[in-house]
Amino acid sequence: MSTASHVASLTKGMEHMRPYVSVDPSSTPKPVDSSKSIYGVPDGIVNPVPRPPHRSHSPSNNQKRSDPFQFGSRYLEEGDNIYEFNAWDHVEVDEAFKDFAEEQYRRQREVPVSDFDKKRITSDPAKPWNIFYNNNSVNFFKNRKWLFQEFPCLKAATAEPTLTSPIDARSSLQEHARPNTIVELGAGAGNTAFPLLAANKNPSLFIHALDFSPKAVDLIRSHTEYDQKYIQADTWDVASAALPSSIAPGSIDIVILVFIFSALAPAQWDQALSNIHKMLKPGGEVLFRDYGKGDLAQVRFKSGRWLEEGFYARGDGTRVYFFEQDELGRLWSGQDLQTQDQGDKDSAESQEAADEAERQRKPTGPHFEVVDLGTDRRMLVNRKRQLKMYRCWLQGRFRKPLNP
Repeated sequence: MSTASHVASLTKGMEHMRPYVSVDPSSTPKPVDSSKSIYGVPDGIVNPVPRPPHRSHSPSNNQKRSDPFQFGSRYLEEGDNIYEFNAWDHVEVDEAFKDFAEEQYRRQREVPVSDFDKKRITSDPAKPWNIFYNNNSVNFFKNRKWLFQEFPCLKAATAEPTLTSPIDARSSLQEHARPNTIVELGAGAGNTAFPLLAANKNPSLFIHALDFSPKAVDLIRSHTEYDQKYIQADTWDVASAALPSSIAPGSIDIVILVFIFSALAPAQWDQALSNIHKMLKPGGEVLFRDYGKGDLAQVRFKSGRWLEEGFYARGDGTRVYFFEQDELGRLWSGQDLQTQDQGDKDSAESQEAADEAERQRKPTGPHFEVVDLGTDRRMLVNRKRQLKMYRCWLQGRFRKPLNP
């Protein structure tokens, strides 16, 4: 292979990131201090359990995960050929990438979205999504069949009724009261709703597909599998002041919230959580997945996209927030995020002040039980273009208490 073939192919917009996302497959690993992390993977994962070469080809290591929050078992270890697979699990970013990311965040803050663009983007957040769905047909989107693996309660909800239909052991839903009413928020073109219906054997299942883009709702209603006996699509903003007329308070078993919460401005979170809490039955659950801080999508933002800390405007006018795990835990458990943020600032001046803020912090919003919450870090490898891409997602299950 010629030397030129080792050069990563980058778009003009990503050229400034070359040292941090490119990999030279001809390079050999340097000796690594065993007391430190290896290839960005935490010590606890790599040591003290050694894994033999080609372990990922072993049938015993290719079994389906029993724990949906395990997030894979393909670990990158010293001496591995990075191009053997397209993705590696649990890969923490290396120090060079961390430093580069922090420098990117600093530059993003220095040149935020202009006041004119900020007003235009925030005044009608549904408009860019209408344009997006108008420009992309239903076939553009991939069906989210992976939801059944990540959230086993969906299998129970769509299973054929029996006297002993199993429910996830950690779920509070009673054994014989299987979930049969699901709300998907940010339903888009129906790439969650229709796979659920295709797999469904539960005659009492009903799905409310809600999106604040009228164009997205039109796409769902025009789908060949759209049947109002099992699904109803409506336009609704999760940050609205009231529930949609089609949903009564305390009537929903499961709320699916996948890559939607990040589209809301932080100022909208409280109202959105209040609406979700209100529509759920006691014991009902929220199935959550969204972007995490440090995801490549955040790091690659250039100037003129920063709206506020962690919150950005994409080139098409849609918005996206990148969460931290602790932040989500506090948010869904009803703790005061504003108090937490202030406590973080005070801690730089006085540790005692931060400790006092922690003691005085009380739940202020709707309270959910955090059943599961984890960070899914992966390194995706583009073998053809010789790139490594650090991705970070957060996944959670949040339950409305039986006695809220």
